[in-house]
Formats: sequence, structure tokens, C-alpha cells
Amino acid sequence: MRWTLKPKPDYKIVENLQKAIQVDATVATLLVQRGIETYETAKKFFRPSLDDLHDPFSMKDMHKAVERIEMALLQNENILVYGDYDVDGTASVALLSSYLRTKSDRIATYIPDRYEEGYGISYKGIDFASDNEFSLIIALDCGIKAIEKVDYASKKGIDFIICDHHRPGNQLPKAIAILDPKREDCSYPYKELCGCGVGFKLIQALASKEGKTAEDLVEYLDLVATAIGADIVPITNENRVLAYFGLQVINSNPRPGIKAIIAEVKKEELTITDVVFIIAPRINAAGRMKHGNHAVTLLTETDFNLATRYAIDINTYNLERKEADQKITKEALAQIIDNKEEECLTTVVYQDSWHKGVIGIVASRLIETYYRPTLVFTKSGDGELAASARSVKGFDVYNALEACSDYIEQFGGHKYAAGLTLKEENYVAFKQAFEDEVSKTIDRSLLTPEIKVDTKIELSTITPRFYRVLRQFAPFGPGNMTPVFMTEHLKDTGYGKCVGEDDKHLRITVTQNNQKITGIGFNLGDKLHFIKDYKQFNAVYSIDENHWQGVVSLQLKIRDIKD
Repeated sequence: MRWTLKPKPDYKIVENLQKAIQVDATVATLLVQRGIETYETAKKFFRPSLDDLHDPFSMKDMHKAVERIEMALLQNENILVYGDYDVDGTASVALLSSYLRTKSDRIATYIPDRYEEGYGISYKGIDFASDNEFSLIIALDCGIKAIEKVDYASKKGIDFIICDHHRPGNQLPKAIAILDPKREDCSYPYKELCGCGVGFKLIQALASKEGKTAEDLVEYLDLVATAIGADIVPITNENRVLAYFGLQVINSNPRPGIKAIIAEVKKEELTITDVVFIIAPRINAAGRMKHGNHAVTLLTETDFNLATRYAIDINTYNLERKEADQKITKEALAQIIDNKEEECLTTVVYQDSWHKGVIGIVASRLIETYYRPTLVFTKSGDGELAASARSVKGFDVYNALEACSDYIEQFGGHKYAAGLTLKEENYVAFKQAFEDEVSKTIDRSLLTPEIKVDTKIELSTITPRFYRVLRQFAPFGPGNMTPVFMTEHLKDTGYGKCVGEDDKHLRITVTQNNQKITGIGFNLGDKLHFIKDYKQFNAVYSIDENHWQGVVSLQLKIRDIKD
């Protein structure tokens, strides 16, 4: 691991903020690092308000989208709400369809089959709309590159409204309206909304025509917060406000489907991390293992007893997903070793029998072992292969794929995650081209995992009051990560030991200048030698609470140890 200490912010700015909001220097430093330098910005950070949400009509084409939907509702048109099969897509469809059903009984939903139709708008979906007399399709979390599909729909007399957050290509589809903050001609002040966030802006705009505000739409924010966590978008600016209030809904009065998932796992107060690791995988498992419709059904169900039955089914899909993920990861790692590719700068693996629904998870797992841009391919029918791409921090895998587009049929995604298809005969040539492109463009230091350290502190800084203030930095996520500290010249009290299955984890009690605190290092069992015999060592860690037999105490969550 590379430890990178963030630059110290301007001392004067830190000092002024410290005085303005009455916090200690460490807290003021953490805030300034996050771009919070004044009393006003600190107030917005610590006390998020729905009033801080941007005007939805400042998004390009919002007026057009609202006018077309209002006309459809007035004329009793059949409206099809169409979305991707992942968490962001299914949450978006649940959100918009739930809202529109309060206005009309002519609303239906459509999630493409991951295996038969693939990602995004499909001809099969448009044919379904045509056969069932839908005159308007509203696509969420997809559609920004569906140029031919939108033209095809238009010839069948079907209008499209696209709500997306992915990067557009050189040409935009000829839809009635395209809501995407990443459009170059869109002046919307915040560019990092997820698909469900764009969907929320649409219902915010629709509701405003009836004199309603975001306060009247809070019940939908459990879906938005779930999508924000699952899609790993920055939790800054507007996303932070939406996630903050969405978590309140999740923890106080969530919709029956989310309540049923929480009841299944018996967890009380959920953080955004819990959303990412508890709620999101279960919702995702429906689209991965069966069909994304199951997720929409769960998220739109109003009867808790029925929702509980659906949640049990979805939990079963999640267990199946875990088994497939473990098996494929094992096979992929063996393939890397068999092909003697440990020294490559990329990981590209393929097996025709791998489950298409879990290859994205497997790509992330492989990065845990071989930290480099990774693609996992499987058979996709008709002589085509499909892949999920994942990247390392700091490297844009989307750009790398664009450079190899001669070998690719289609691709889309983000800087760190993408999907693509190619013809089977192009696989070998693509694999070499991708390795060559990454070799040419990647900074080699990015191939070593990095821990970004906010600041150095002494153990004496860690007090209950300090931790209470840190907790108010939540919700955490990209752009506002959990603070990571470094402390030097630590010693173990002599009771440090490995714990857990196969002694994988490290449990220690550290001291510095008569201060003492316990720490747990998950998967750091192999670091035991650093702390033996009262040797001095340095550690990077975050701070959390340890709950044991009714006693709550602060502990270090250790990320790494060095001598």
C-alpha cells in the first residue's frame, strides 16, 4: 500500500474556520480539505437542507419533458417507464412509476432481460411498447447512446424521454427530451447525479407545477439514497442532501420493500455503507440471477406482508449470486496463473460458461488480488462476448476502451466501471490492444493501491467529543470519504494477536504517551510481526465504535501498519 498524506491546507483558513464554528484544529483541517472554508458552507455541510437542492428546470430539456408528460397524462396515454436492471435502474423505475401512478392508471414498467436483451434500450422493449399501445417511453439510467433504437421507436409512433447520467457520445438520440447533466450543452450546476437522482429531478419538476416542493417528495428519497450508494457517485453537493434525507427515510419510515430487506438482515441504524453492502446487493441480485422485474416489484409493493415474501426470494437470489461469484473468481485467478499473466498491466479473462450477472463483481474481486484495470468476459450468444470492466483509482478505463473501439461492437459506462460487447474472433486482438493502451497511458504508481491519509494525529486527539463531530461528516462516500488518520510511534501493549478464521484479522491495543485504545485490522493478520516485542510502528486508520456485551467504546479500524 502507498500511504499518501494529503497536503496541509492554508493555516490561516483553518484558523479562521476553527474560530468561526468553534471546533478544534483537526476538525477544521478536515473540513477545509473538503472545500468547506466558511461558516456558511460549514452550516450547509453539517445541516443539509432540501432548500439547497437545485432548480430542476435548470436542467436542459426539463421543460420539454414536463410538457410531454403532462400532455400524456391529460390525454390518458399509456406510458412505459423503462430502466436498466441494476440498482440505479430499478430504483429509478420504482421511483418514477410510483409517482406517475398517483396521477394515472396507465403506467407500466419495463426492465430488459440482462441475458436476452443486454444493457439499455432494446428493440424487444420497443416492440413490447408498440404491441401494447404505449405512445411514450421514459427511459431511466440508460438511453443516452440509443440513437438507432429511438429512431426505431419514432417510426412506430412512440416518443422517448431519456433520463440518464452516463457520458453522451458525439451524437444525441432524437428524443423529445434528454435529461442528462453530463450533456455538454446542459448548464445544470451539479453533474454527478445518478440515474435515480435525474429521475427525482423530473418528479420534482412535475410536482412543482402543482405547487409542491421537495418536502412533499421525501417518501421517494429512500430509493434515491439506495441508488446513490449503489452507483458509487460522489456524495457531495446535491447528492449529499439527497443521501442525507434518504437515509433518514430508510431508518424511520422506508417503503415496505426496503423495510422487508432490513427486517431480513435484522439491522437497526443503517449508514450509507450498509446501503452499499446490505440493501444494494440484494436488489442487484434480482437482475443478476433472475430478472430485474423482481426488484421493481419489491420496491413498488405497498403491502408489507407481500414485500416480505419478495424480500425472502431476493435474499435467495443473493445467496446464489455469492456462490457464483466465489466460484468464478477462483477460476479466473487460476486462469491468470495458468496463462502466466501475473506480470501484465491488465487483467483480461474469459470463459464462455461464466454467469453474465456476476462478471462485474468478479472484476472487482480480481482487482483485490491483481490491482490493475480488469475485464471479465463471458459468452453473450450469436458469436459475441460481453464483458464488465473495472479500473484502479486514477485510471480512466472508459478512455482506454475508447482507444480500442476498433475491436468493440458497443460499450458504455464511467471512468471506473464500464460494459462492452465484441465479436468472439476479435477477443485475442482486443486483449492485446487493451494491454498495449494501458501500458502506454497508465502512471505505474497507480498499480499500487493507495491509502489517502487526511492528517496525522496523536492518540490524545481521539475523544468521545471528537468522534461525535466526525459522525456528523456522514453520509460518507466519494468526495467525502470517512476521515483516515495516521499516528506514528505506536506500541502494542503486548496482547496483540491474530483473530478470526485462519487468523486473518489483527486485534491490538495500542499506546502512545500514556493514551491507550484498541484496534482491529481486518485482513491484516500477516502484519503481526510489525507489532511484536513492543516494537514501534506507524498505523493508518479510521475511527469507529466497538459494541461488545452492551458496552460501547471507541476503536481504531486499522487500514495498514508499517514500521
